[in-house]
Amino acid sequence: MNEWTPMKTKRRNVVKGLAALPLAQVLADKSLAEAVADTLETVTITTAGGQEVSGSIAMPDVTPAPTLILIHEWWGLRDEIKAVAAEYAKQGFIAVAIDLYKGQNVVDDDPVKAVKLTQTVKDDEAIDTLSSWNDWLRKHPDSTGKVGTVGWCFGGKWSLNASMAAPVDATVIYYGNVTRTAEQLSTLEGPVLGHFGTLDKFIPKKMVDGFTAAMDEAGKTYTIHWYEADHAFSNPTSAVYDQEDAKLSWERSLAFLNEQLKS
Repeated sequence: MNEWTPMKTKRRNVVKGLAALPLAQVLADKSLAEAVADTLETVTITTAGGQEVSGSIAMPDVTPAPTLILIHEWWGLRDEIKAVAAEYAKQGFIAVAIDLYKGQNVVDDDPVKAVKLTQTVKDDEAIDTLSSWNDWLRKHPDSTGKVGTVGWCFGGKWSLNASMAAPVDATVIYYGNVTRTAEQLSTLEGPVLGHFGTLDKFIPKKMVDGFTAAMDEAGKTYTIHWYEADHAFSNPTSAVYDQEDAKLSWERSLAFLNEQLKS
């Protein structure tokens, strides 16, 4: 027997054990999130603009499968987002958690550091990164050719930007900046699902109302859900985490993505 065979078997058993845990439990425990994140593979591609960018990919048991681009919060690509990618893979998607910070992230939840990292992102480079991942996933040998985007906070803004820059089949936004004109939104092709909190001072209702008005003017399809919750309500590591609303928004996102990408 090869020396590494028992280790491979042990690893498979660990992965199976982690897969049985609820997503909220995994995300709330840094050690569990790290263990799940370690089951993903790192993929590096060269963008159309010549950048070398990396992401973490989670594969479903059955392929071909629809694909998802997951875009991190302002903290950067941390284990929590990778764990969400693993959960989406359990649900039958090829999920890539991409990195817009070029390998940097905030490990101590310091918002000042997070703001500084958001300011390092150049719009043209980010669009190049997201559009190139879109193209890569559509052409992936195990892909059905359908692509969706999902993003939280900083990533919610870029989930929408990605869908405006290159055609996608579905867009999910969690409390991201959605200030756009009807002209900017005219390039959208797939429907948009948005989750927003009534207590959110960063993304107020006035902003979202302006977005829906612009979407109406552009003739685009969207669904907006409101929760009596604050910004980052779906993140179990956040002080304003709302378990019920997080669960409901997850169920709605999953149903939306199943309908748009699997039908």
